[in-house]
Amino acid sequence: MKMKKELILYCLNPVDPAGHRFQVQLNIAQPDPKGQELALPAWIPGSYLIRDFSRQLDTVQARCKGKTIAMRKTGNHTWRCAPCNGPLVVEYTVYAWDLSVRGAHFDESHAFFNGASVFLSVTGQTHEPCHVRLVPPAHARGWKVYTSLPTASGHPDAAKQYGFGVYAAPNYDALIDHPVEMGTPQVLRFKAHGAPHEMVFTGVAPKLDMARIAHDVQKICAAQIALFEPTRKQAPFPDSAERYVFMVMVTGDGYGGLEHRASTALVASRHDLPSLGVEPGEGYQTFLGLVSHEYFHTWNVKRIKPAAFAPYNLSRENHTRLLWVFEGFTSYYDDLMLLRSGVIGQNDYLRLLGKTISTVHRSAGRHKQSVAESSFDAWTRYYKQDENSPNTLVSYYTKGSLIALGLDIVIRQGSQGTRSLDDVMRLLWERFGRDFYQGAGTGIGEASMVRLIREATGVDVATFIERHVEGCEDIPLDRLLPQQGIAMTWKPASSDPTLNIRTRGAPGETQIANVFEGGAAHAGGLSAGDILVAVDSLRVTEPGGLDKLLHRYKAGDAVLIHVFRRDELRVFRVTLAAQTESECTLAVI
Repeated sequence: MKMKKELILYCLNPVDPAGHRFQVQLNIAQPDPKGQELALPAWIPGSYLIRDFSRQLDTVQARCKGKTIAMRKTGNHTWRCAPCNGPLVVEYTVYAWDLSVRGAHFDESHAFFNGASVFLSVTGQTHEPCHVRLVPPAHARGWKVYTSLPTASGHPDAAKQYGFGVYAAPNYDALIDHPVEMGTPQVLRFKAHGAPHEMVFTGVAPKLDMARIAHDVQKICAAQIALFEPTRKQAPFPDSAERYVFMVMVTGDGYGGLEHRASTALVASRHDLPSLGVEPGEGYQTFLGLVSHEYFHTWNVKRIKPAAFAPYNLSRENHTRLLWVFEGFTSYYDDLMLLRSGVIGQNDYLRLLGKTISTVHRSAGRHKQSVAESSFDAWTRYYKQDENSPNTLVSYYTKGSLIALGLDIVIRQGSQGTRSLDDVMRLLWERFGRDFYQGAGTGIGEASMVRLIREATGVDVATFIERHVEGCEDIPLDRLLPQQGIAMTWKPASSDPTLNIRTRGAPGETQIANVFEGGAAHAGGLSAGDILVAVDSLRVTEPGGLDKLLHRYKAGDAVLIHVFRRDELRVFRVTLAAQTESECTLAVI
């Protein structure tokens, strides 16, 4: 990447693996002579919660022409330096011990960071090109750098591919959209329609079947590229990177992902990953679904955006009622692309879809909150869930995916099979996404989806959107799916009576996590947080132990339940209810 004169240079040095600290130096060639303002993002795009990354910064200081100058904090995420007419150097330390896809993590085994959590922005110069010098930690032996951030072509200290040295970004927004992994991970590489991809696995993952993963992920990526570019089959990321990078942190039971413009950070359970010589189970499909979901975001939300995100305001919440499009549609396509690419069969796809339908059906909150409202309230409700959330919230991921399914069927029927939701995605890509990073992106207006769907397909979905997106009505899949040759049946999840609760366990105890509104526990006075002690004087030992005890009863029976509420022993008389949870099963007619 050819860069203009170096005005902003970051130097990141992992200095303390035991203390988990990065030392960052920011060099500003032309600071504001009236006093330079600096800011750290309050949140990271794709994770809609104020994260307060600034709380992990310490020892922040500034120098001008070699002399220390005053620097004071002016807000939760902002600082101001004293007036400086010459080059300004700001040094600070970042505590990096967040083993998630959102922040930064560093120990003797590896280093990972998102730019939003470590790089201060220079107010008034966020449009300027940035250079980043990555320094290897002193203890590193054989460490390499894995990132979609391009090397600084033409710079005297430009990094070689996978090497330490200087990397480049055309502006601050791009700088923080290319996370970095450093260490000695297991690496696989492949091409999808000519575009280079790699996947790096950090953490303990013995006997990893790399060939199988490469084969399956390559097919998923190729299918998605062909969906958006059926003629050219061109990947979207050459505008900002040399290759696409999947960064996988392997843990015992982790799950999650965060999309970026040419990479994604993933956390995966090692039990979900395939091992050599062993046929993988359903957990591997979970992993592939996560990969598919985050890769689909390369188009849908990283380039096709709501107008509220074009551009992002990283200092505060950015509200939109359209997350059901960007997360819901992506959640619909993630498993669908597993089927279309051939990495799972029809029966597995229907099983996954039935599981999603069951999950949404069990959510009492779907009758109280629309997915448009859920999208808008992501910052204050969806990302801040508590024990009552299942009673009040609906997920714009899961119900959003069923809305996408319903729209796909309605469009196919309304166009006599000549159009589908694919045509909508391609229109959004051509209109809003393809040239977004060339300065042509404007974002989708809050009330534009009905018009855009009609333009792409000729089908009017205004009533559907009003009822199922802006309203709280269930999508009529029992009517729509049979018209597509799929039978939907329901069966009870269990024949045993229920307390209508969800529990969580710790060694030797069972705690109520959620009490479902209107259920047996609610009527009997039990509350979330109560620790179950006994049912009719028989001890509740483990989460599975409660089910064994209830198996002795039938719906309508009254039982005495002892609980600890805080440190107080209490007793409640509860009438057991009939099992209301059902499981959806789908099959080809």
